[in-house]
Amino acid sequence: MSELSASQISKRYGKRQVVENVSLTVSTGEVVGLLGPNGAGKTTCFYCIVGIVKMDAGSISIDDFDASNSPMHVRARRGLGYLPQEASVFRRLSTYKNILAIVELQRGLNREERSARTNDLMEEFGLQNVRDTLGERLSGGERRRLEIARALASEPKFMLLDEPFAGVDPISVADIKNNVRHLTSRGIGVLITDHNVRDTLDLCDRAYIVNEGHVIAEGDTAAILENPVVRRSYLGEEFKL
Repeated sequence: MSELSASQISKRYGKRQVVENVSLTVSTGEVVGLLGPNGAGKTTCFYCIVGIVKMDAGSISIDDFDASNSPMHVRARRGLGYLPQEASVFRRLSTYKNILAIVELQRGLNREERSARTNDLMEEFGLQNVRDTLGERLSGGERRRLEIARALASEPKFMLLDEPFAGVDPISVADIKNNVRHLTSRGIGVLITDHNVRDTLDLCDRAYIVNEGHVIAEGDTAAILENPVVRRSYLGEEFKL
């Protein structure tokens, strides 16, 4: 079993301590939530793990590899996948070429193997019927499936999802949940940060709750829901799944 680990992450902007001594782990095959109120520091912490934001202190490791000072592309080669909230497909390329463009970055594959890998990913995510459709013409659900297929082209051990439920309709929410479950069935560990706490907690095996830059609670969904500090500072007393 592989593990993504963040230990004692801290980040300051000017005089404001945004994140202080945050630690978390994600194992392959599980879904972990990183949640908290607006301005709590969860997004900064998430971006430190991805490699978008440089942390002031702490460490990031992928198995026994210290990724603390590694740029995003090195973390990706070590098995860390990332799906941003914003659309990341190539708008003027077809679905097939969108995936192929990422597959071609993988070392050691000949032309036939690259083509086979691309077709396998299209079939896995039900994209054969939009094979020749440009990225800009895909529906929201098709685009998200394409983004996940592209991310899997690099065969990650872990996938970090930034606001996957933002601005999507109920049908798309169900589709996203199914896609995440598919990732874990492949043995991929998933870390999610999202403002949609209800759907995120419903999907997670475990969660970390961040407030004022600190982890105030961690555990499975039941433990999070029963935590009086979490209810008082984040969920509210009337919250139910």
